[in-house]
Amino acid sequence: MPETPRILDTVDCPADLKGLDEAELATLAAEIRSQLVATTSATGGHLAPNLGVVELTLGIYRALDAPPDMVVFDVGHQAYVHKLLTGRRDDFDTLRTYGGISGFPKRSESPFDLYGSGHASDSLSIALGYALARDARGGDETVLAVIGDGSMTGGMAWEALNQIGQCQTRLVIVLNDNEMSISRNESAFEASLGRARMDPRYWGTREKIQRQLAGPKVGRGLVRLGTRVKDSFKHLLVPGTIFEELGIVSVGPLDGHDIGLVETAVKAAREMDGPVLIHAVTHKGRGFEPAEADQARFHGIGCFDPDTGECSQPADGAPPTYTSVFSQALIAEAAANPDIYAITAAMPAGTGLDKFQQAFPERFIDVGIAEGHAVGLAAGLAFGGKLPVFAVYSTFLQRGYDQLIGDVALQGAHVVFALDRAGFVGDDGPTHAGLYDLTYLRSVPTMRILAPSDEAELVSALHTALELDGPVALRYPRGSAEGVALPQSPETWEIGRARRIDVAAMKDTGRLDGSSTPLSSAPSKGNPDAAMKGTGRLDGSNLPVPTDSQSSTTVALLAVGHMVGRARKVAELLVARGIEASLWDMRWVKPIDEELIAAEARAGKLLVTLEENTIRGGFGSAVAEFLSAAGLTAPLLQIAVPDEFSVQGPIDTLLDEAGLAPQHIVERITERLEHSDQGAR
Repeated sequence: MPETPRILDTVDCPADLKGLDEAELATLAAEIRSQLVATTSATGGHLAPNLGVVELTLGIYRALDAPPDMVVFDVGHQAYVHKLLTGRRDDFDTLRTYGGISGFPKRSESPFDLYGSGHASDSLSIALGYALARDARGGDETVLAVIGDGSMTGGMAWEALNQIGQCQTRLVIVLNDNEMSISRNESAFEASLGRARMDPRYWGTREKIQRQLAGPKVGRGLVRLGTRVKDSFKHLLVPGTIFEELGIVSVGPLDGHDIGLVETAVKAAREMDGPVLIHAVTHKGRGFEPAEADQARFHGIGCFDPDTGECSQPADGAPPTYTSVFSQALIAEAAANPDIYAITAAMPAGTGLDKFQQAFPERFIDVGIAEGHAVGLAAGLAFGGKLPVFAVYSTFLQRGYDQLIGDVALQGAHVVFALDRAGFVGDDGPTHAGLYDLTYLRSVPTMRILAPSDEAELVSALHTALELDGPVALRYPRGSAEGVALPQSPETWEIGRARRIDVAAMKDTGRLDGSSTPLSSAPSKGNPDAAMKGTGRLDGSNLPVPTDSQSSTTVALLAVGHMVGRARKVAELLVARGIEASLWDMRWVKPIDEELIAAEARAGKLLVTLEENTIRGGFGSAVAEFLSAAGLTAPLLQIAVPDEFSVQGPIDTLLDEAGLAPQHIVERITERLEHSDQGAR
């Protein structure tokens, strides 16, 4: 028998939802869930939050006329259903793949994507801007923002609510309350919503709520903004609602999985003359048992078995992730130092701090999606004699930049910033790319920046950062580490000193410097200014800084962080071409090893800087600035990410496309050397 066509295959735009009856909508919701599971099982993605908004999205779009009506999604973790309903069904299997559709709304992808969301808490500001622009041109379209309860922990959302209440323009806000950010929310606001969910006085039957929302008395009552809503439907209000006090009418809690009820609520709200907030309660992961049982894991997940929800396990002996190594190292440090506190902004699992929370719950703080507050809190802890470590994705620390300068650096607070996901991030794309931290951190006075090149170096970099004073940042990439052995006792690095790598010695060892020791739970102590002096270099290799007369090499490779591994391949390729090269793991981006750079420059070498950061203002810029200030004339080739936004795709592919493939780097070096030779002649 021929296969029954899916209702989903007949929906090319939101208007196609209007003619479906209740049974067809239920079937469509089931088809959407099946599509979400099938696609994300192959591509990975944000499954659980999207499973939770299927009926909510259907109800919203049935109530609106889009276009011209507009829907703005906060974060984008909840926009997959929106994508399926707005003309991207046939391309949905390319979700988050190289050249495919984005995992977040993207303006260049569809006119239905009103802005490229990726960070949280900004939808209300964007929606208010659209609404004010509508008012200015005399339009009458509805602007609706969908924001999750986790995003409401962010200060930007409350700044927007304050302005929305003041403006009193026509705007609909749907608060998607699923009790979660990525992990479960822990906040006073969440507690308030929880009381509303649990109190039967604030719930009514479906029919009763629909009658009250549709009735003329309710309509007139909601129009009278600035007055209390009548007691006859007091149960529709969030208890002690702060929204009402801000001048925003609050409706709910409603069942966000009831399409008809959501549709009725949105239709009523769009008829009002001022702002209305609809509190819709949904269940993250709904309809897929593994996601319902483990909402945090299925928030953002890699490929999995669509029948069982099981993810493929790493092969025996596979390297750990950088995140897990950081987590293990921080726990070891905290075991030896009771003043260490760990802070996350709603990312305990993503940053590895969930393990720290289990080990030291009294020294773990989750502030919610509020990076600015997290940085200020860390400063206060430091002033109070504690040693705070804020573990955060590189891209999200941008949201706390003002506090980083004013509250931490200007005050000299010893706060350690552990920047996970530095560099390319792969399938999450440009909104999450950590390609700017070296640039935005280098400009901050008193800031020190470490860039460990492998997991063993990460352990020592963290130890060194904890031993220093003032603000310190260390950055490390996403994904699997290099597979080198961890040190039994971490080193304390000498400030601003690089590590020379002997390319020949690397061939028979797993570690770049040849060492091989496991991690200990008893970190070593030491003076970072006096550590390992007398060896010439911190790896104890007795490979000293070259002098003017020593070197016979023509190229000095100065690599930071993740690029050290690629620099090794570059060195090997250069040697194969008969071009001798010295290779340095710079370790420090601020301060840089000026002694080393000056010596290599005076030796007449081509200096090649390699970094996984935008070319503007990063490590290469630091080297150029030093050469200029020191009056040194030396050829310099900066290898970095071009001054343009990245795309989504496998990290190695993105590195290669950015010009960071070893073969491409070698070609640029040989071209520069040939050009220099011609100039000399």
